Amino acid sequence: MGLRGTNSGARGLRPAAVAAVGVITLATLTAGCKVETVGATEPTALPTRAFPSSTDDAKPSGGRESPTDTAPATSPAAPSRTPGAGTPSARPSPGPSTLMSAGDRSTRVRELQARLRQIGHFDRSPTGYYGTVTVTSVQSFQGKRGLPRTGRTDTVTWERLLAMTREPTSKELDPPAAEPPAAKPDARCMTGRVLCISKNSRTLAWMIDGRVVSSMDVRFGSQYTPTREGTFSVYWKSRHHVSTLYYTPMPYAMFFSGGQAVHYSPDFAARGYNGASHGCVNVRDEGKIASLFAQVRDGDKVVVYW
Repeated sequence: MGLRGTNSGARGLRPAAVAAVGVITLATLTAGCKVETVGATEPTALPTRAFPSSTDDAKPSGGRESPTDTAPATSPAAPSRTPGAGTPSARPSPGPSTLMSAGDRSTRVRELQARLRQIGHFDRSPTGYYGTVTVTSVQSFQGKRGLPRTGRTDTVTWERLLAMTREPTSKELDPPAAEPPAAKPDARCMTGRVLCISKNSRTLAWMIDGRVVSSMDVRFGSQYTPTREGTFSVYWKSRHHVSTLYYTPMPYAMFFSGGQAVHYSPDFAARGYNGASHGCVNVRDEGKIASLFAQVRDGDKVVVYW
């Protein structure tokens, strides 16, 4: 980000000192916030068991006969050996392979969630992310059908689910997000163009001259990295911003206080309030914040209150 104007406090300083001030200022403005996990952690997917390859087939016991071990001519004929008798069975058939597990993110996961929702095992809108809620839902489905409660979607689990459900509609896969009710606006939000952000209701209301234009769900920093409260203004917008502190993406970032910004969070979209930011105001609806980003200007007021 380029620094606007000149710093009057830098007059009389040597060029090297001015350059140092510029570097410190730039580092401060571009510092971002990173999502951290709060509460339950994601289970780690267990590795799929590897079965023996063709070179690992079991060998008959007793060793291999040598030419000198043949029976004499006067001995009775040895009984014929039934193939496989007295020897380990052929290599076991592979078990069900894992199709989806914790940490996956795909359209297939979204379909899994929509199908589980059809039969009462998933109680929210599909996200496409295989998190702790999805693991628990799959375990519930598996337990009801007498399957191992692994939480992973293997071929047996998936085929059983397909047989019990129908193909999800587009609305089931991606239902429209409900407009969250905006909190009672703070008095400071009633004039001008304002991002009015309530920690109590966890909502952001975009207001112009006291009228709510749009509202959206938001989340904040943890108790160790709280989002600052007060009256601020948007001083920089960065559409494809990446945090210089944590190297994480912060799309549609609108900075209002140091490194704290309002921005889209895919983690918030996937896991909801199980996580928190490092001080930023996270928005989970990408469509809404994209529209908001297009409307907000540098200098618009930001009010963060309880």
